[in-house]
Amino acid sequence: MFGRGCSQMSKRTNTAQWEEKYQRWRIAVQKDGVRKQFYSSTPGRTGQREANAKADRWLDDGIGVKARRVEDLYQEWYATVVKTTGTGNQRNIESRWRTRILPAIGRKRITSLTEQDLQDVVNDAYSDGLAKKSLQSLCADMRAFCKWCRAKKLTTFHPEGLHVPAGARPKGKKVLQPDALITLFRVDTTLYKGKRVHDDFIHAYRFQVLTGLRPGELVGLHWADVKGGTVFISRAVNVLGEQTRGKNDNAVRAFVLSDLARAVLEQQRAVTGAGESVFCLKSEAYYYKRWQVYCRVNEIPPVSAYEMRHTFVSVAKKLPAGEVKDLVGHSEDMDTFGVYGHALTGEDTETAQAVNGMFLKLLHAGK
Repeated sequence: MFGRGCSQMSKRTNTAQWEEKYQRWRIAVQKDGVRKQFYSSTPGRTGQREANAKADRWLDDGIGVKARRVEDLYQEWYATVVKTTGTGNQRNIESRWRTRILPAIGRKRITSLTEQDLQDVVNDAYSDGLAKKSLQSLCADMRAFCKWCRAKKLTTFHPEGLHVPAGARPKGKKVLQPDALITLFRVDTTLYKGKRVHDDFIHAYRFQVLTGLRPGELVGLHWADVKGGTVFISRAVNVLGEQTRGKNDNAVRAFVLSDLARAVLEQQRAVTGAGESVFCLKSEAYYYKRWQVYCRVNEIPPVSAYEMRHTFVSVAKKLPAGEVKDLVGHSEDMDTFGVYGHALTGEDTETAQAVNGMFLKLLHAGK
């Protein structure tokens, strides 16, 4: 008890005094050269203890009564985000805060923020029809912000109960159906100035469907990444043209090519093998534009370039989940089939050939 008392005395040696003129308790304390005063208008010793407690809380935690507003702290927090994440992720975070979070809680002071305040942001977004992944991102943003504020000793608030509503559903995604896959592997032409011409990126389309690469990984693929029958993925080019190491830690991976994928790559080697880039795609946007033209010309229901990746996972969904995660670079806790395994109307040779067999079965069905 004596030790504890000495520790308390070293922090604050005075006590709140009653000011008759203002009918309040007042205590002045100083820390790191900053002097603050705390008050309580509650009569009696209860009010004195309240004022003392406010002072102690500030001395212990650095949390003042006149706490700063969320909108001001957000600017400082976002500056740290800019230093530690890519431009694409920065833009997504900024958009969520500008459109969803700041309008709801920006004017609140950090010490008055409650878990329900944050939950209301998520619930409103859910009511507006945002997909499950978007709601998860909102939760992650606000948790990260609160963690930063705790580290800065601006609050002790920890929104541990913040959650995505149970009824949230993943965003609906499309995949290439069997008839479209058959067309993709039979037709190699597109339309240019009204004439049927060979599509220079036909091998890129086919390779993405056969391997599940992300569009940015396809853009960033070099011939040096292909060693024998194995592809090593270690870079991606995002929509802003920035070269990165991929979407997550699992994005850096290697996999054995199926026979079909290997054949497509050898056909591409005859075209670009003397250069550095495998498919010579100048940007993800350009690749998407060319793919959309190919789909329209060949009467393939439009799907995005990213949904060709979904198609691969849908075809390969009979494989053990762990094998597909390794192939496409998903984290261990991601529900690969739940997100990508839509209904249809390889780190080792066995996995590669299993994938090969599934595609052959689909493609031969049209013969």
